[in-house]
Amino acid sequence: MQRRPMGKLSLSYNVRVPTVTLTTSGKRFDADTDETVLEAAQRAGIALPYSCRGGVCGSCKATLVEGDCGYPHHPPVALSASESEHHAILLCQAVPRGDIAIRVREIASVEDIPHRRLDTAVAERRMLAPDVVGIWLKPVDGQRLNWLPGQYLDVILEDGKHRPFSIASGPRRDGLIELHVRHVPSGGFTSWVYESLQTGDRLAIEAPLGTFVPREDSERPMLFMAGGTGFAPVKAIVEHFIALGTRRPMHVYWGARIAADLYLRDLVRSWADKVPNLTFTPVLSDAEAARAGGMREGLVHEALLADHPDLAGVDLYMSGPPPMIAAGRQRFVEAGLPEDRLYFDSFDLAPDVLDAILRSRAGIHGM
Repeated sequence: MQRRPMGKLSLSYNVRVPTVTLTTSGKRFDADTDETVLEAAQRAGIALPYSCRGGVCGSCKATLVEGDCGYPHHPPVALSASESEHHAILLCQAVPRGDIAIRVREIASVEDIPHRRLDTAVAERRMLAPDVVGIWLKPVDGQRLNWLPGQYLDVILEDGKHRPFSIASGPRRDGLIELHVRHVPSGGFTSWVYESLQTGDRLAIEAPLGTFVPREDSERPMLFMAGGTGFAPVKAIVEHFIALGTRRPMHVYWGARIAADLYLRDLVRSWADKVPNLTFTPVLSDAEAARAGGMREGLVHEALLADHPDLAGVDLYMSGPPPMIAAGRQRFVEAGLPEDRLYFDSFDLAPDVLDAILRSRAGIHGM
């Protein structure tokens, strides 16, 4: 490897700041003291893959080619022992210990879209299922938000805490931002949305976030797998490809416990009716509900593998709760899917809740 220049010096403390080199593109950027690789890349305007930002989903996995990293904030729970032994790191938690070089895919399509904070008002609110609320936000004061299908936003609460939600469509002419919010009985914010949120209420947001976006540089068939309200970003990406008029085969799998949890299944069936190259398979884990509804029974990733045992020739997008993502990652790679063609989004817990859980784990395990 060509020798790299030394990292820059901090004039205040005369401490050399680590330099991060991306081996694929040759791009370089500096990381401040105690700054993660992902934070440093974002500050430099370089888009690297990420989702949960808590070290639990694994979407920001990269390979450390040279140098060393530490994990002073959260342990890299999404990395297996084998992955760690083969020099895998999690960008959202890894802090460089000196200059490093990493191999990672860049998401150039999101680099030119500015991340913004703006105020919105609730333009529409309606129930999509007994425990799922659809809300449509309108930026106020003539502002508009640009994003790519599949990205998410953070709702900023009055106490400064953030709550992430996938955007369930691409940008619309009317400027509305569609969210699907599942009511979690113990969740203060989702309970407020479910019980009290009204049209006209204001919400502050930060967006767009995430790198779960369409990849258009491929002609391979596409498989989509959603779990619960993980359907929201899948919906946005599938609608994007439909609007493009793609001829690539698309197979959408949506898993839930009971039929009511597939809250927009008539929409997906309408896609399948209108688009010859799109297939829809709903999957219910509740055996009685599956039989009653005439749907596939079992776990959604197992249904996908039963239909597509060899994944070597496809692109696969998945979004849903962390257990589904973890199971899918392992099984799909075992079925021949290259990891760089597995795109996924996973965040089930608010950042502050996730932080408390991770700190608790670290205390229990002495990490």
